[in-house]
Amino acid sequence: MAYEINEQKKVGLGLIGFGIFFSLLGVILFFDRGLLALGNIFWLTGVALLLGWGATWRLFTNPANYKGSISFLLGLFFIFVRWPIVGIIFEIYGCIVLFGGFWPSVKVFLCQIPIVGWIISYLF
Repeated sequence: MAYEINEQKKVGLGLIGFGIFFSLLGVILFFDRGLLALGNIFWLTGVALLLGWGATWRLFTNPANYKGSISFLLGLFFIFVRWPIVGIIFEIYGCIVLFGGFWPSVKVFLCQIPIVGWIISYLF
């Protein structure tokens, strides 16, 4: 296996999954501020556990990623001050800018999963 998954990374993946679930549930329930905030907290903690605290700090404070970091944190601020639609737009843009370099690695990882890999190799 190309990636070693220990217990901390399993918990991180679970928290990222819960974060995505609560964020989607918050969007479905007409941008519920509490669910969106809870989803963000789970997602950020999961990313920190998955990548490691130092790597997460370097990711957000890297000068090349300032635009994405500021956009994501501004979106989080807008969610907390009750502008959830604007906040989600800023957060989505920030995630795309911050994690744009990870997409090739994610594709390699997903191609190793039996059914998902067949679909991805068929589409791309």
